[in-house]
Amino acid sequence: MPADPSDADARDRSRLDTGGADGNESEDGETDEEETDGPADSVRIEDGTMDDVDAVADLWVALADGQRSHGTHLMAAGNRPDAADAAAHAVVTDGLVVARVGDTESTATEPGDPDASDSDVADMSGTNDRGIVGFVSFGVESGRYDLDVTRGVVYNLFVRERHRDAGVGSRLLSAAESSLADAGVDVVSLEAMAQNEDARRFYERHGYRPHRVELEKPVRGDGSDTD
Repeated sequence: MPADPSDADARDRSRLDTGGADGNESEDGETDEEETDGPADSVRIEDGTMDDVDAVADLWVALADGQRSHGTHLMAAGNRPDAADAAAHAVVTDGLVVARVGDTESTATEPGDPDASDSDVADMSGTNDRGIVGFVSFGVESGRYDLDVTRGVVYNLFVRERHRDAGVGSRLLSAAESSLADAGVDVVSLEAMAQNEDARRFYERHGYRPHRVELEKPVRGDGSDTD
């Protein structure tokens, strides 16, 4: 059975298989968050700017790195230049929203922080993060095939570990959905790695249901007998 052509050509170069908000680390704690008051009250949700591109690219690398444990084939640090280009494109198309705290020191990963991943530490080394603790990128889908709906796409959603479980991810997702609704979309789609159960639960709580299933099979080195 051929792949559905209406969706096969829909991927944008900024849509990378990071699985949205990473449930293991948020790709999404973040994806299993509760709507609570507290640290999230000091986090501002606002449109991203060109000055934020480098910081967002660093967070994208952390997101992609975390998704490796869920089976993504996407390399993290090696794709940073493309991630930066995608972030810049999202700014131009009004498709980037960031979560920002006023105290930039609160975003830094402290030595010995039990919530800090190696990628978090690497990302923050010598980098001005501009107080950004999370981001969401999104846009209106375009492709060669006509659809019976106008579809918006959430490409990536990520919140740094120490700012999860406080509703930040939900606020970012809501901002993306609101912007896409204003742009006239009928439905919003996103992707999550099949093994990322936390991310899938997060999106299900926000009304998302399975629409497509991507199947994969190794064809080399699996030790199968072809005789």
